[in-house]
Amino acid sequence: MLSSEKKSLIRFLIIYLTSTLALFSLALWIFYSATKHHLLDKQRESLKYETESIKSALRYLHQSNTLPLIYPSYSNIFSAIFDLDRNYIFGTFTKSITLDGQRDSDTIYYESKIEPYYLGAAYLLTAKKIDFLPIENLRINIFLFMFAAVLFFSVLGYFLGRLFVAPMRDSITRMNHFIQDTTHELNTPISTILTNIEMIETFGKHEKKSAELKRIEIASKTLSRIYDDLIYLNLNHHYHRDIISVDMTALVQERVVYFSGMIEAKNLKLVLELEEDISKEMDKNDALRLIDNLISNAIKYNKYQGVLHIILTKNLFVVQDTGVGISNKNLDEVLHRFQRANKSEGGFGIGLNIVNQVVKSYAYTLKIDSTLHEGTKVCIVW
Repeated sequence: MLSSEKKSLIRFLIIYLTSTLALFSLALWIFYSATKHHLLDKQRESLKYETESIKSALRYLHQSNTLPLIYPSYSNIFSAIFDLDRNYIFGTFTKSITLDGQRDSDTIYYESKIEPYYLGAAYLLTAKKIDFLPIENLRINIFLFMFAAVLFFSVLGYFLGRLFVAPMRDSITRMNHFIQDTTHELNTPISTILTNIEMIETFGKHEKKSAELKRIEIASKTLSRIYDDLIYLNLNHHYHRDIISVDMTALVQERVVYFSGMIEAKNLKLVLELEEDISKEMDKNDALRLIDNLISNAIKYNKYQGVLHIILTKNLFVVQDTGVGISNKNLDEVLHRFQRANKSEGGFGIGLNIVNQVVKSYAYTLKIDSTLHEGTKVCIVW
C-alpha cells in the first residue's frame, strides 16, 4: 500500500472510529445511567419494605405490656426513631445522626412517618449500605461490550476504508503503468538524440554551436532528467544503493556544466561558492538526483536575467534563485508527489518529492525558505 493510500486510510479510520465510538459511548453512558438508577431504585424499594417490617415491630412493642422492651434490630439495616420535634430517641446507628443531617454517598436512607405514635416516636429513619456488586458487574459488562465493539468497528472500518481508497489505488496503479510505459518508450529516442548531439559536437564542422542545436540539447537534457526521475519513482522501493565516497564539489561543477545551456538560455547570473574536496558517503545516483532537481527547479522557476546562487560546504548544500517563489500555504504541499506550487511552468511536480525522499534516506535535513515573487532558497543540512 502506497503512503498516500495509508494516509487516506488512517484519516478515514480516525474520522469513522471517532464519530462511531463517540455515539456508541454516549448510548452506553445513557444505558449505564438508566440501569444504575434502576438498580438503586430496587434497593430503595427493598429498604422501604424492610422499614414497614420495623414499623410493625414497633407497633407490636407499643401494644405489648411485656418488659423489657427490645428495640427491633437487623444485621444489614440501621434504624432510629425520632419524636415529633425530630429529636433523636433511640436507634442502631453507630454514630450520631439527625433527620436533617448530611447523608453518606454509599448509603441508602429512607424516612417514614409513624402514625399513630408508637412508643412516643413520630419518625423512623432507616438506612443500609448500597450493594455495589451489581453496579460493578454492570460496569465490567459494559467495558467488555465496549472492547468488543471497538474491535468490531475497527475491523469493519478497515474493510470500509479499503473500499474507500480502492478508486485511489486504481488511479495510482493506472498512472504508474502509464509512467512505466511512457518511460520505456522515451528511453530509445532520448538516448538517440543525446548521442547524435554529442557526435555533432565532436565531429561537426561548426566550431560554435548553433542556437537551434542549443535548444535541441536543452530539450533533450530536460527529457532525459524527467525520464531518470520517473524511473526512480517506479523503482524507489526496490532501488539498490551503492554507497561510496562521492566528491560533491566535482559533481556540482559537472552538473553546472551540464545545465549551462539552460542557464545561458535564461541569461542567469551564476554565483558559485564551493568549498574544495567536499565528499559524502552516499549513492552517486542519489547525489545526482539531489543536485539535478534543485538546480533544474532553480533555473525553471527563476526570472529572466535572475541570479542562481549555489553554495556547498561541509555542513550544507544550498541552491537559491530569484524567481517566482512559493507562498507559505504551498510550502508543505510542494514536497508531495505531483504537487506544483506554480502552474505557469511545466513539469510533473516530482522534483522536490524526489529530493525529500533522498534526504530522508540519508537522515539529512531539508529546509525551504521562500518569498512569493522574490525567490526560493533550498538548504540541505548534511
